[in-house]
This record gives sequence, C-alpha cells and structure tokens, in this order.
Amino acid sequence: MELVKSQKSLFFYKKLAIVFVGTIALAISSKIKIPFYPVPMTMQTFVVLLIGVLYGWKLGVATVCLYLLEGILGLPVFAGTPEKGVGIIYFTGPTMGYLIGFLFAVFLAGYFDYNKNIFINFFKLLIATSFIYLMGVAWLGSLLGYNKPLFEIGVQPFIIAELFKITLITLIIKKFKLNLR
Repeated sequence: MELVKSQKSLFFYKKLAIVFVGTIALAISSKIKIPFYPVPMTMQTFVVLLIGVLYGWKLGVATVCLYLLEGILGLPVFAGTPEKGVGIIYFTGPTMGYLIGFLFAVFLAGYFDYNKNIFINFFKLLIATSFIYLMGVAWLGSLLGYNKPLFEIGVQPFIIAELFKITLITLIIKKFKLNLR
C-alpha cells in the first residue's frame, strides 16, 4: 500500500513539475516579441499550442491557468511586464482577451486527436488558434470601441506569423509527441 501511495505522489510531483516548466516556457515566450500596438506579437501562441499538443487538455489548461495566475499576482510573466505594469492592472489591459483565449486554444489543441494527415492537423490547430483571436478582438472592442477596425488592429498583423507557427507545429507533432497525457 505504501508503494502505491509513493507512486501516486511521484506521479503528482512529476505532473506539477511539467506544469511549472510549461509556465516558464510561456513566460520566456512572452518576452520574445515584436512590438505592435496595442498588442505585441510574441511566441506565446506557439508555446500555448505546443503545450496543448504535448501535455493534453488537462495538463495544458492547468499550465495556462497557473501562468495567468502568476501574472495576475504580479510576477512579470506577461509580454509587457514589468515595463508596462504588473498584476491585475496589466492583465485587464489590451491583451486580456488574448490571454483568456489561451485557455480555449490550449484546451482544443490538447483535446484534438492528431493523425498522419497534416492538413487535418493544421486545420485543428487553426481552429484552436482562432479562439485566441476571437477572444482578443472581442476584448479589444470592449476597450477601444466596436466601431474601430478591430480585425486590422487585432488580427491582421499576426496572420502570417500564426500560419507559420501552426505549420511548424503541424510538421513536428508526431516527432515530439510525449507521453504526458
């Protein structure tokens, strides 16, 4: 019985470590950015999708939730922190919708089953990514006004980079698929 408890404890700590590694990867990816206004282009969407694919939806959502909590509590894990503020003040700024969209994207990227058809896999990742932009644009509209050109501000500058990121993940899905799910 003690061995079973020990195994379960070890399994739990392994999963916890994996979640923390994911939050570190998200924080680092947030600092790799090209400044756009009002939302910078970062590598976070790539890492969010990769976490979903590798970790599965349960660990993926746990990772993104912990990452968002870290940022809300004031750790400088978001793209514009600490130079543009930290904590809940930064979180509720222009990027909040995109950050909330990470939850939907990581869930879908982790929930989908991937097969040998790269076009279907690409399409699944495209759907997952679209939730980041849907949430992001909806939030931008509430801040800037829905009469603004929200697509041109909140989606268009990122399309080519997102297609490249999705293509890259699609091509490496089977090679780097870990047994973390």
